Amino acid sequence: MSSQAATNITQTHYLIATSEREILTGHHGVVVWMTGLSGAGKSSIAVGLDHYLNRQRQHSFILDGDNLRSGLCADLSFSDKDRHENIRRAGEVAKLMAEAGLIVICALISPFAADRQVVRASCEKSSIPFMEVFINAPLEVCEQRDPKRLYQRARAGAIPGFTGIDSPYEAPENPEVELRTDLNTLEECIQQLAERILEKTVLDAAA
Repeated sequence: MSSQAATNITQTHYLIATSEREILTGHHGVVVWMTGLSGAGKSSIAVGLDHYLNRQRQHSFILDGDNLRSGLCADLSFSDKDRHENIRRAGEVAKLMAEAGLIVICALISPFAADRQVVRASCEKSSIPFMEVFINAPLEVCEQRDPKRLYQRARAGAIPGFTGIDSPYEAPENPEVELRTDLNTLEECIQQLAERILEKTVLDAAA
């Protein structure tokens, strides 16, 4: 956005506060940001978690990296610059949805720590809880799984700049939750994460 365009923007302030929207949903909004290598299990956990929360009458929604790149971010490449923009867009959408009182489950590789920190800071500035969840599996395990055959293609040179092969993945140093998908079942990971989320989303008694 140009500096000229930025000076012509005036934010609209709403009459309904986030806390009032949360009374309608029955819980706090929160951004659950799952990061990890391709094949670590992000999408599988996201889908299972969304189903579990729905059965608990929690209002949740998934922002999946591949799905976003099919629509909102379809114009972006996999250059470092466009990867930064991809995460920025996803983070802004997640924050808006959490402000509406939703539990927003974000499943993106998001390889750069600085990008994840930008999203965290943006959420915290708006008083939106942010949970960084490290979906952790060793590279060799992810390669063995390789559900989309992406590692195979990357090793063959067909996907330049592939995260974990010839582009770095910066693992979280202090995530709110770390799930070892090579040591735990999918169901165990979903249950563990759901319990941590529900601790954060319970409304205060006075609400």
